[in-house]
Parts: sequence; C-alpha cells; structure tokens
Amino acid sequence: MPLYRDAAIVLRTHKLGEADRIVTMLGRNRGKVRAVAKGVRRTRSRFGARLEPGMVVDLQCYEGRSLDTVTQAESLAPYGEHISRDYSAWTAATAMLETADRLTEEHEPITAQFTLLAGGLSALAGRQHDSSLVLDSYLVRAVSVAGWAPTFSSCAGCGAPGPHRGFNLASGGAVCALCRPPGSAAPRPETFTLLSALLVGDWATADDSDPRAREEASGLVAAYLQWHLERGVRSLRLVDRADSSAPHQHTAQDDLPAAEAAR
Repeated sequence: MPLYRDAAIVLRTHKLGEADRIVTMLGRNRGKVRAVAKGVRRTRSRFGARLEPGMVVDLQCYEGRSLDTVTQAESLAPYGEHISRDYSAWTAATAMLETADRLTEEHEPITAQFTLLAGGLSALAGRQHDSSLVLDSYLVRAVSVAGWAPTFSSCAGCGAPGPHRGFNLASGGAVCALCRPPGSAAPRPETFTLLSALLVGDWATADDSDPRAREEASGLVAAYLQWHLERGVRSLRLVDRADSSAPHQHTAQDDLPAAEAAR
C-alpha cells in the first residue's frame, strides 16, 4: 500500500468498532479523504485529540481500497480547540466544516477550498471578526470557488451595472428591474454593500455594517448556498447569531422552499 503525507483539516468523525474512528478530512493536495484512525478512542491514544473536527494536522496515511489508514498525525493548528471555547464560533465552524464536506469530492484536490477553510477557522479561533460575518464570508467565497459565484452589483441576467434592488437565487444574485423574475427578494442597499464586502474580504466595511444588514445578508447567503447544493446544510440551523434576538427580517431564505418548488 502506498504511503502519503499531506496537510489536512478534519471535517467530521464517526465511531468504528470499540476503539476506532473513521475520520473525514480535507487535504491540501489530495482533496477529501476518509481514513481509519485505529485506537483513537482509547485514553492512551497517540493522536486522538489531534483528529477532532476543526483541527489542522500534518497527516501520514497508508492508501487503501476504500478507506485509508492513519499512521501519524501531528498538529499544525489546533483551531478546533480554541474555537470550542466560544459557542457562537463553534456553531459557525460546524457549518463551515459541513459545507466544505458537501462542496468537495473524494480525491479531487481543490487547494483553494482548503486554503479558504483554513483561513476561516483561523479567523474564528483568533476572534478577528464577528463569527457570523466570518461564516457568511466563508460560505459566499466557498460557493464561488465551487463555480457558482454570485453577483451583488451588476445584473446577473444582462450585466447592467448596479446598484440593483432585486436578488434572485436561480439567476445568480442581483437582478435589474427588467431581468427580475417574480418572487425575487428585495434586499436593502446596505445588505448588497455588505455582501459585496464579504465576497472580496473588505473587513472594514463588513465590521461597520448594521445588525439588520447582517441578518438579511445571512439569509441570502444561506439560501444561495442551499439552492446550489439542492438540499439544506443542517448545521446552519444551529448557528448562534449575535443578533438572534432582533426582530425577524424577511429574507431570501424565507423564500427558499417556494423557489425550490418552482424549479
């Protein structure tokens, strides 16, 4: 069996037998891999704590027919350990890890997805920005890397320069008055400004955004992601938003079931 080494982010784990785990990881060079980590549930395991969701490890594995086997794992960045101390950050990280799992295929390396996820986890661990903003920025960038880049300024239908007041999931983002299909959302101008900032990493603008724009942007990003995945990301329902006590604003996420039914 060939031996390989790669930097990898642990996406999820589940039990196997009495002492083992199957670990799903996103490798920098190998893409998504599933490997058996033998004995990691024993208290004397050499690398059990290193193979928890959100951890970045220097991984060594034997390649198998269906599942690889972990032979060594050295910690590169213990993001999961730091993130787990903050509930809002942990729920955001869980949604990011699930999204990365859903957007990637086994043994299809997409270095940009690895780099993007590692950067998002680093931002959450370092408390650099509000966890909701980090999550939404990651989601909109991840879906763009996957090939479904939205537009938040020019019209997704005809390319007319904005700003525009309509947003449509199927069209690919902002739409002008002529291209706007029935049932499109009508976000506030401040929401489009925030979405554009999250897409390009303009954190000065994002950090200065108001709570209503953040809530509306979160709904649009979640709806856009789930539209292209064709089913929901379960972890998004558990995300602890900082402004969750604010009055609910109608967003494109509210229109998602109807939009899916109209396909």
